[in-house]
This record gives sequence, structure tokens and C-alpha cells, in this order.
Amino acid sequence: MISTLPALPVESQPIAIQEFIRRFQLCLPPQPSRQARGRRQAAVLIPIICREQPTLLLTRRSDRLRKHAGQVAFPGGAADAGDASLIYTALREAQEEVAIPPSSVQVLGQLTAVDSSSGFQVTPIVGLLPVDVPLHPCEDEVAELFEIPLQEAFNLSRYHSLDIERAGHHHRVYLSWYQQQFVWGMTAGIIRQLAKQVAG
Repeated sequence: MISTLPALPVESQPIAIQEFIRRFQLCLPPQPSRQARGRRQAAVLIPIICREQPTLLLTRRSDRLRKHAGQVAFPGGAADAGDASLIYTALREAQEEVAIPPSSVQVLGQLTAVDSSSGFQVTPIVGLLPVDVPLHPCEDEVAELFEIPLQEAFNLSRYHSLDIERAGHHHRVYLSWYQQQFVWGMTAGIIRQLAKQVAG
């Protein structure tokens, strides 16, 4: 049974996490925000590790995967018919891909759904993880785990836009780098979306 941690008192969190929670909760997007074009539902977990200087946990997908091989991503995937909610989907997928125990995640809320290039409507779920959470990537799906300091990830000047045409439609994608990692597409767009939300 998947469940989440009860909300911890804000005062017990590192100062940087307290500020993030305050800004995030002040600016929660209205739900539902819009009707996305994707017909199938999916969800990703945006895992924020509650270090003194918080970090964003990301994966690099296995090169053996059929879709989006080698790309930087959040843990997540398609909703199953038996999933109780998209929060459940995100936590289930994070457990399958990275072995994050769902009971270790303090869910703060969700961002506006985005359309993926593969036809999914993807809902990002924001969750806090304790610093001692066990992480064990599934070798079939995840080649590498890495963390980006939240302060770095939320620096909007890191993101460069690229306009492309796909199937007769105009799309704007965002590109960014952190050390040797290339972050782009939907993942970069979601990070930028969260950064803009909490910057207000």
C-alpha cells in the first residue's frame, strides 16, 4: 500500500527548505489549469532532498531503453488502470526505478500538466525526501543518479530556448547543462516551470 509521510512541521526543516515550501505553497497553480493535448495520463516525481543546501534528484535513463534512451529525467511513467491517483503513479514509478520508499516522500503538491512528445499528459508531483533515503537505481531503466543543488537548478539564466517544428506544430524546448549532464526537453521545462513558480 502506497502512502506518504504526514507533513512535517516547517520549522523542523532546513532554512532553505522552509523558504521553498513557503514559496511553493503560496503559488500553487489552479487545478485544473488547462486541457492538455495528450490523451494518456502519466506522472513524474520531482524529488527534492532536504539537505542544508537542498538538491534536486534526477536520473539518466539507461541507453538500452527503447524510448528516450540516455536522457536525463525525473522518475515516473504512465498511469496504470489500478492507480488510485497520479500521486500514486509518481510514487509507484519512483519506487520501481529508484527504490524510493513511498512512505519516505512528503508530497507538497503538483504542477500544471505538460504534454510529452510521445503523446502523454504528464503531471509533475513535488515531493520532499529525507537526506538518508535509500536510493537503488533499477539497472534496466536507470544508468545513473545525480543531484543538482536547488539554487543552481532554479537559476533561470541556465535555460536556453530552442524552437522546433514537429508534425506541423511549433514547439519551444529548453536546454541546460550541469557539470557533464545535459538536461533538456520536458525535464528542463518542468524544472524551469517550478523555478518560475517559486520565484514569484
